[in-house]
Amino acid sequence: MKSGYVLSLILLVFVITAPARAQDSQNATNEFPGIEVDAQAAGELVKAAHEYWRGQSSTGVMEMTIHRPDWERVMTIQVWTKGNEDSLFRVLEPARDKDNATLKRGREMWSYNPRVNRVVKIPPSMMSQAWMGSDFSNDDLSKTDSILEDYEHRVIGVEEHEGLAVYEIESIPLEDAPVVWGMIRLKVREDFIMLEELFFDEDMELVKTMTGQDIQMLGGRLMPREWRMQKADVEDEYTLLFYQDLEFDVDVPDRIFSLDSLRNPR
Repeated sequence: MKSGYVLSLILLVFVITAPARAQDSQNATNEFPGIEVDAQAAGELVKAAHEYWRGQSSTGVMEMTIHRPDWERVMTIQVWTKGNEDSLFRVLEPARDKDNATLKRGREMWSYNPRVNRVVKIPPSMMSQAWMGSDFSNDDLSKTDSILEDYEHRVIGVEEHEGLAVYEIESIPLEDAPVVWGMIRLKVREDFIMLEELFFDEDMELVKTMTGQDIQMLGGRLMPREWRMQKADVEDEYTLLFYQDLEFDVDVPDRIFSLDSLRNPR
């Protein structure tokens, strides 16, 4: 990853186009007037953050807590990823959900239900549907490369987080792109850590917000250990995703991302 080059490019553009940055410190957490970063630089920042999140490959175990006003449900999930496109998620616990799994390979996705021993292909139109009843969609969980391929990006502001610059990026879908969201807004720290992702419908109404919490070293890199997906219209309905273990750039065989592996864990 050419992270140093990307960051230098972005910072250079900000220095040239935003001299007002040095003015009134009370604006430190607001958008800076006059900031303009070209779409290519903004797109490179999104790509760098996406690649930092996934690595060349990864394996991990995470705990998902689905919270509703009168109940909670907890699952333990094992995950494998490779490149920008391939992911496999398998439920380890509880026993009633064990071996439910989801495979994403390229732009195709399948789910497996062991109770009926059936694999179902998920069409692109269902990528935004809830995964296992949570507030995370199929697309959210796999961190698909759709945001790299189907959206145009621009930096609309900068603020500070723990002494580091945080770029607010607005992502608008390309014309005729096969996406659900009318707009996505990201907050990416200068070291490429994703802090927040907001999802808007076609009417530009906020639907849900994903926020990273508890940044610490995971798998050799700084990452939010916990993610909270919060519905915009219901305060007491959310899902927490907590990484118990995470390793990056490990050897993940291609056979992991096969329909046979989806159906037959080993």
